Order: sequence, then C-alpha cells, then structure tokens
Amino acid sequence: MPRTWSIFLIVFLFFCGLSLCAQEGGYQEEDPDDSIPEEEWDEIIIAEYAPGDKNFVVSLGTVIPLFFTGIGSNQHGLSVGWYGSLAYNYFITPRIFIGGELSGMFISTRGGNMLYIVPIGARVGYQFLYKRFEFPVSIMLGVAPQKYLEKGYLGPIVKPGASAFWRYNPEWSFGLNGVWWFIPQWPKNGNNAYGNFLELTLSARYNL
Repeated sequence: MPRTWSIFLIVFLFFCGLSLCAQEGGYQEEDPDDSIPEEEWDEIIIAEYAPGDKNFVVSLGTVIPLFFTGIGSNQHGLSVGWYGSLAYNYFITPRIFIGGELSGMFISTRGGNMLYIVPIGARVGYQFLYKRFEFPVSIMLGVAPQKYLEKGYLGPIVKPGASAFWRYNPEWSFGLNGVWWFIPQWPKNGNNAYGNFLELTLSARYNL
C-alpha cells in the first residue's frame, strides 16, 4: 500500500476512534435515565449553526477518471485513483461557509506508472438541513500541482460538489461526498488537455 494512502487511512481511523470515545463519555452522563424524548434529544444534537462555527473534515475514497478533451487528451490511460483530504470550514451565516482544502490523489496509468495530483484551494458553500441530516454544496477553486514520471505541471482546478452528512452527535457528522474535478492543462507546446474526474469519498466532520 503506498505510503500516502497509509497516512490518510491512519488519520481517518484516528478521528473515528475519537467519535466513539465522545459517545461513550458524554451523553450517558448528561442523560443517564434516558428521560429526554427523542424529539427534544434531536433538537439538542441538531442545534442550528451560528456565525463563527467551524469544522474540520477528513475524507478518504476514490477518484474516477471520466473523460478528457483537447489536443493532448489522447495520452491519458488512467485507472481509478485513491484520494484523501483535510478541509476546514468557517460559517459566516447559519448556512453559508467558507474554507480551505488540502488533498492528494495518486492514480496509475495503463503502463503501471503513477500520476500524482495535490489540489490546494479555497471554497465557499451553502448547507441545507433536515433533522439530523446536513447537505452542504460547495465549489473549490485552487491549484493542482501534478507529477508524472519526471515531468511536473502546475495548473488550476475547479471542484463543484455536494455531500450528505448524518449528525451523530453535536461534535461529529459522517457522510458521503460526490465532487466533480475539472483540471485544464495548458502546456507551452499548445497541446492543451482538459481532464474530468469524479471524486467519491467518505468523510468524518468534527464540529467546533
């Protein structure tokens, strides 16, 4: 297993372990006799976000190459890649948030070589709420350093996406993400290419 993937897996398992400890150590003390009705308990867990609230998100999963266009697109023969990211969100209103993201993806070619992409950027989003479910939609704009064999390239990246989270307790939410990657390449030789990928990941979100 590549070293990068191992690091993201360890971080993800660490956050999941913290969530279990929080569950065992917190709620039984607050309500040992289980006397709070379920409806009121949901209201405690699903407090409305307020300006200034923050959360951190750890995501792991896959990135699927979809299609490529442009003069240089015929050189791509990619399999499914592995992906991990760390993100930060800051709510400026109860529903609107801004933040940043640092992530990494590696993917092999048909020839057995590796392509590495490290998206870094800022994002803005809006979150819908329904009971214990949270549905943030966002767009990330940034740069994507890329390396293939001895060649490197630095270009832009655009990532619109949507997520579905379940609020486990006031601190933790767990969910799924579907994100579209658009990565243009504009090399000096004029062989422009435009890559389109689909990110499918699992996330653990810690609310501060």
